[in-house]
Amino acid sequence: MAMARLARQICAVLALLGASLAMADDPYRFYTWTVTYGTISPLGVPQQVILINGQFPGPRLDVVTNDNLVLNLINKLDEPFLLTWNGIKQRKNSWQDGVLGTNCPIPPNSNYTYIFQPKDQIGSYTYFPSTALHKAAGGYGALNVYQRAPIPIPYPPPDGDFTLLIGDWFKTSHKTLRQTLDSGKSLPFPDGVIINGQPQATFAGDQGKTYKFRISNVGLSTSLNFRIQSHTLKLIEVEGSHTVQNIYDSLDVHVGQSVTVLVTLNQPPKDYYVVASTRFTKTVLTATAILHYSNSHSSVSGPLPAGPTIEVDWSMKQARTYRWNLTANAARPNPQGSFHYGKITPSRTIVLANSAPLINGKQRYAVNGVSFINADTPLKLADYFNIPGVFRTDSLQTSPSGGSPSIATSVIPASLHDFIEIVFQNNENTVQSWHLDGYDFWVVGYGNGQWTPASRSSYNLVDTLTRHTAQVYPNSWTSIYMSLDNQGMWNVRSAIWEQQYLGQQFYLRVWNPVQSLANEYNIPSNALLCGQAVGRHH
Repeated sequence: MAMARLARQICAVLALLGASLAMADDPYRFYTWTVTYGTISPLGVPQQVILINGQFPGPRLDVVTNDNLVLNLINKLDEPFLLTWNGIKQRKNSWQDGVLGTNCPIPPNSNYTYIFQPKDQIGSYTYFPSTALHKAAGGYGALNVYQRAPIPIPYPPPDGDFTLLIGDWFKTSHKTLRQTLDSGKSLPFPDGVIINGQPQATFAGDQGKTYKFRISNVGLSTSLNFRIQSHTLKLIEVEGSHTVQNIYDSLDVHVGQSVTVLVTLNQPPKDYYVVASTRFTKTVLTATAILHYSNSHSSVSGPLPAGPTIEVDWSMKQARTYRWNLTANAARPNPQGSFHYGKITPSRTIVLANSAPLINGKQRYAVNGVSFINADTPLKLADYFNIPGVFRTDSLQTSPSGGSPSIATSVIPASLHDFIEIVFQNNENTVQSWHLDGYDFWVVGYGNGQWTPASRSSYNLVDTLTRHTAQVYPNSWTSIYMSLDNQGMWNVRSAIWEQQYLGQQFYLRVWNPVQSLANEYNIPSNALLCGQAVGRHH
């Protein structure tokens, strides 16, 4: 049986590649993951969570740039399920993105084999469930992409490598939370914060050595500040970008974001607090872990290191200090700074304003007045099979119109190889977090109040970094530049999961009418079909 399953997986790989040999010389890594429910106590109270291979968080994927990942996901839950690979660009391959606009969910007691590459990527990423508020029950994990052997990194190899998944957490079951949202109400305030799914993790190292800490905010709703008692954090990488290596006492990590730092154990030998605490909340929730020196004979002591709480300006100023290391390479040999993004004039500007309207008496969230609803058929399949009426390309305007809020399955069309500017305008009193599948982008500006064309004078057009998730501060704006070099149907969403679930998302259809494997891979032979795509041949 095992050999037969392996043979089927290899056939699926070959079918996906079709005539393309782009992935043929890169190693293959095979995984089988089984998704189940289990009972654990992340906040000291037993509750049902989602496990992968019996683990929470799920297994850590440690891979190398361009590896071919063949991952058979077996769904043993009582509901359809999908995983999405947060920050993995899925080059020419939105078929594998794992969101409801690209993939049919995996039915209970069924399976689907994902086949994809972290093509030309390095860095710290995550995966998590994209379906039915399953993320509130766990099912998430780390995905670390290491550089290929001949590619240098712009810092000495660290003596160890730690992965920290930090996030807010609810004691309430995900099904109850989902019922709350479905009834038109907002989620309650989280019950706590967890680090690696447990009340208190320990990270051990040797005095005098330097360790890499990969920190990702996998929570549902809350920005977090990360810090280590008596130690500084040297920022080296953000979501695939090697950065100017500034030193910080603490770092804000917003929902859906990842940062990587170096920490040198240069203090007296004892144990120290590792802290993640909520930002911009009236009540501050805190999680702690332990940094243990191997020659320590003293347990943690003293007050927790203080961090920022509600200060917005502090966070915006810190965000502006994140800079691209122009002379360092990332996954490829050429320096990051060899692409002069600031010298390209965008062909198009899209202004996206988030809002929180009541529609039919229920709480919804919207983009330019349109609140997204998922269709019965993935938009990618509807596009491929030319099934009419599944989505609309005229419902979502590319700037706020001020009209009455509406509900639609909204898609913004765009042309492959365009270079565009997107402005996220936040007129609300809470921090927003926006994520784009299939891409990273240059975060060229943050500002207060309303964005205007004059705001461009404050843009960083020289050395801002690229990332996949950008925060937008209260009553403020964030601007990004994007090179649309990846054909497909790509989810643009709030990373704050209540808002995503209740409509603050849409899809960007990046398209070139010339059918070519150079632009996009063929539909996989094992693609699940659902909705109006059932019975279609591919």
